[in-house]
Amino acid sequence: MARIDTDLCVIGAGSGGLSVAAGAAQMGARVVLIEGAEMGGDCLNHGCVPSKALLAAARAAQSMTAVAPFGIAPALPQVDFGAVKDHVAGVIAAIAPIDSQERFEGLGVRVIRAWARFVSRTEVEAGGQVVAARRFVIATGSRPAVPPIPGLETVPYLTNETIFPLRERPSHLVVVGGGPIGVEMAQAHRRLGSAVTVIESAKALSREDPELAAVVLDRLRAEGVTIREGATVARVSGDGGVTVTLADGSGITGSHLLLAAGRKVALERLNLGAAGVVHDARGVTVDARLRSSNPRVFAVGDAAGGAQFTHLAGYHAGIVLRQALFALPARAVAPIPRATYTDPELAQVGLTEAEARAAHGAAVSVVRWPYHDNDRARAEGRTAGLVKLVVVKGRPVGAGIVGAQAGELIGLWSLALSARLKLSALAGVVLPYPTLGEVSKRAAGAYFSPRLFASAGVKRAVRLVQRVLP
Repeated sequence: MARIDTDLCVIGAGSGGLSVAAGAAQMGARVVLIEGAEMGGDCLNHGCVPSKALLAAARAAQSMTAVAPFGIAPALPQVDFGAVKDHVAGVIAAIAPIDSQERFEGLGVRVIRAWARFVSRTEVEAGGQVVAARRFVIATGSRPAVPPIPGLETVPYLTNETIFPLRERPSHLVVVGGGPIGVEMAQAHRRLGSAVTVIESAKALSREDPELAAVVLDRLRAEGVTIREGATVARVSGDGGVTVTLADGSGITGSHLLLAAGRKVALERLNLGAAGVVHDARGVTVDARLRSSNPRVFAVGDAAGGAQFTHLAGYHAGIVLRQALFALPARAVAPIPRATYTDPELAQVGLTEAEARAAHGAAVSVVRWPYHDNDRARAEGRTAGLVKLVVVKGRPVGAGIVGAQAGELIGLWSLALSARLKLSALAGVVLPYPTLGEVSKRAAGAYFSPRLFASAGVKRAVRLVQRVLP
């Protein structure tokens, strides 16, 4: 069996693995990258990229029906579902060269297209070759979790890995799971002409601030999406379609079933016991430096057992590179934003109100600023939503935004939390007018308004200064 000696072996060519491999190779390290499936991982092929392309098509269709307030006659969109999927495939194809084997080989990375398994604490085997490395990075990502629903083995079902190639529009899509993936796909398919029912055993978007999540869910319901919360699936059945029977005895019959009930970290092929790497169902057990129980082995992204975001995997890559290439201490401590790309979008960084009150008690202040008080939002007819700040002693510890471009606007608050800025810094920034970004500035300013405009002391000071001024 051929043997390869290298500085760094990266297992998994998704966002985190590709970032590590590219950075290490360009800085002079010998790198082997192992991938048994598609280059680009879940985000490019089955997740972020195709979902946002599908949502963009759905938004374009929806816009045709919502133009009456602008003095334009609405029109019923004629959706060619197959052509929509061509658009999705085209977006993937346009981005794929950036993640391709050819590009990485051009950077000097040795790419092995096979599944990897550890054979010792310092070696993996893949494609009939043994790779011995100074350091390993596990970046294997995750895949859709398939819940143990009775009857599921007898009916066809979709996951995020199979829904995007589907070229036949579902007449009625039944979605099991009311998290970000479930609600994004629900709204997209409803806007493209499908009837949609979402079944969620707890609360839809339960990870999010309820006040903000309610704005999104109200919009979905207004567009015709049926959302069943607190509904447990008892069994599924079907012949040519699918019937989902709930624990209360009621049933929903649809044409297609989408499972969006969480994700499972992909570690089972790796034979981690041979490497002495401790892990559990959540992922590899790592410390704040992303090192496993075997100090030669790091884990990033979904494999590290925390939040499952592409941008988190990219951040993890930088933490690992500083250690593996330069032996510099580095810890994963930055606040990580998240976004759900429905319309309106929902984004959050740091603590929610409930989390902040649990951590800081009575020291918490909450500040809100509505979109409908923003001139750009009014001009564009996008007034649904608000900014919600959670503040402790003049410093934000969390920010949530629901509304147009929330995913873009949350970046300012990610910076504020990362740099530990005070709200005064945000309130004093000058932004171009009119922009949606002003909602964040106005929210920051709203924290100080009661202290300035309702303060008897401030008013006395102003009157005193006015009396002595020449």
